[in-house]
Amino acid sequence: MDWSIQETARMTGTTSRTLRHYDAIGLLPPTYTADNGYRYYDETGLLRLQRILLLRELGMPLTKIAEVLESTEDPIAALSEHVEMLGRERDRVERQIAAVTATIARLEAGEPLMAEEMFDGFDHRRHKEEVTQRWGHAAYESSAQWWESMSAEDRQAWKAIVDQLSQDWANAAEAGVGPETKCCQEMARRHVQWLTAVPGTPANDPDGDMDGYVRGLADMYVSDPRFGANYGGTEGAELVRDSLNLYLDAHADS
Repeated sequence: MDWSIQETARMTGTTSRTLRHYDAIGLLPPTYTADNGYRYYDETGLLRLQRILLLRELGMPLTKIAEVLESTEDPIAALSEHVEMLGRERDRVERQIAAVTATIARLEAGEPLMAEEMFDGFDHRRHKEEVTQRWGHAAYESSAQWWESMSAEDRQAWKAIVDQLSQDWANAAEAGVGPETKCCQEMARRHVQWLTAVPGTPANDPDGDMDGYVRGLADMYVSDPRFGANYGGTEGAELVRDSLNLYLDAHADS
């Protein structure tokens, strides 16, 4: 049985535009193209697409995904590796769920909270070493203190702003919007505003090198797949970088 591009997009929760992009870069060619121009995928194509989407969920850029797909001929072995990675992520989330559930139960029962129990599965300081190496211990401590001093509601509101910005970038990249467009330049303004609001960073310091800091982060979004994953992968990260550089060029004297 074969599935049309529309059926495939619907089943997988992706878009026809994304599937056409995967075809254009040689990542997922259709099994065949009908006379009317519609692309169709067989079971082998769906299996490859499943692996692509799994690796994207894990934050891997498309260029790396192509390498992984070509280096592993045995689909069962490859999928088994994916299952192991997903299992580790599931375990982490389940630990978080258990920790929060236990906190709710203690609050409802009027019992004292157990600090060791509350944060199982959480690791908000996991980037401490990297931040310290890049921008110094004072920068990390200032940012950490600022974050830890926020109320749960403030943290949630802040995270919502960041998540929305990341999603807007990913949507723009998927739509093929250029960095010079009005919408991307507005997102670049929001992005710079977000960065300048974080204490301890050069962007927040009136005497700091905000321009160099933002450009450096923009390059990091592309070079480090952990950051690029926030914007939908390499294409999204490149859009963020190019948009930020254009924005900074236009506001160099402001």
